[in-house]
Amino acid sequence: MFKKIGAVVLSVGILFSWVSLQASASKGNPNGNQGTDNSNKKVENVIFMIPDGFNAGYATNYRWYKGEDAVWDEHLKGMFKTYSANSRITDSAAAGTAMATGVKTNNSVISLTPEGNEIETILEASEKTGKSTGLVATSTITHATPAVFASHVDNRKKEDEIAKQMIENDVDVLLGGGKEFFVSKADGGKQEEDLIEEAVELGYEFVETRDELLNVDNVDIDGDDKLLGLFADQALVPELHRAETEQPSIAEMTETAIDVLSQDKDGFFLMVEGSQIDWAGHANDPVWAMTDVEAFEKAVEVALNFAKEDGKTLVVVAGDHETGGMTVGTRGSSTAEPDKLKGVSATGDFMANEINEDRSNVKEVVEKHTGFTLTESEVKSIQDAKNVAIAITSLLSKKASVGWTSEGHTGVDIPVYAYGPQSYNFVGLLENTDLPKLMAEAMKIDFNN
Repeated sequence: MFKKIGAVVLSVGILFSWVSLQASASKGNPNGNQGTDNSNKKVENVIFMIPDGFNAGYATNYRWYKGEDAVWDEHLKGMFKTYSANSRITDSAAAGTAMATGVKTNNSVISLTPEGNEIETILEASEKTGKSTGLVATSTITHATPAVFASHVDNRKKEDEIAKQMIENDVDVLLGGGKEFFVSKADGGKQEEDLIEEAVELGYEFVETRDELLNVDNVDIDGDDKLLGLFADQALVPELHRAETEQPSIAEMTETAIDVLSQDKDGFFLMVEGSQIDWAGHANDPVWAMTDVEAFEKAVEVALNFAKEDGKTLVVVAGDHETGGMTVGTRGSSTAEPDKLKGVSATGDFMANEINEDRSNVKEVVEKHTGFTLTESEVKSIQDAKNVAIAITSLLSKKASVGWTSEGHTGVDIPVYAYGPQSYNFVGLLENTDLPKLMAEAMKIDFNN
């Protein structure tokens, strides 16, 4: 009997120890089960990194593609819901609005309520406290996700109006594509007057090549200097082909943005979007998806390295929704082999553009860029296809056992990763509207949406 009593006491003791450990973790105790990246310290800087279109399917396939854990894996905290105010499947405008304002709106709407009222964004709230702000994207900088942080329009397609509002909103660092939305119509752009000239007058240094960006060294944030980098008329090219251009990588843009913004003694808010992970999902292109995730990971690594050294920076990584319904394995397959894509050197669109009109060079082009040996039936399937790019990406997906259920967005929940002071607050099943509220709470700024 005494042995049984002793066993019960021991079990209860172990249970209370475990509960205590969990409680310590929830309070930021570095010995808790949430890892060593938690504390209760006030957050001075937030770096919000959005891999557009990314979810657990992308994360798992990328882990197999890379051959080891991604840098964000150890910082997984929770999941969040993505539905918009008028649809169970959101678009990037509504999802971004929720993640920037803490309020759900209708698809296609940029930081307005469904009734059309403006909603303050976490970037604008940060500006009010004296913090510097920045936006980085591989799409046009006026695309839906960056737009929601610094503009308010009833339709995401109004990129010329978004560009004006971004400059008027005094965002300190703007880096991405979309030069045509800042240039006057007389010069082939979309504006009545040249916004770049206006930006320079307002204190922006303007750069438009990778070399110019990497040589930026005279932007004094405390002296009211700012930085505008527009590296393409429209979106940047996929990261897989970026080295063939004068455009910077997303990691290089992130590093420069942090270097500039971190001069501000009051802190900063920076949003970085890996825009084209989403576009790869729409195209069902597994190579484009994996290589853009890889490039995005390098940008996250830049942010984490800064946060680890700084000690006052919260890094949050969260896709806005999933795109393409990517699966790990396909019908009839018994394994997943995205690592087979490691040697592929071109996207499906790129290869399709190299195939001649009579499609006689299909075998030559695809084998050159993929390293795969194509069978006669595989060559013929591409030659006979209505859409050559889709036929190529379908072949690559099949070889890698990467499946797709859609060419659009899906409504699944999305993982959120967080590192830094108060990162433990992102645990559990959240709403996408919770993310900016938790960031504001961490920074102790007024944000009452």
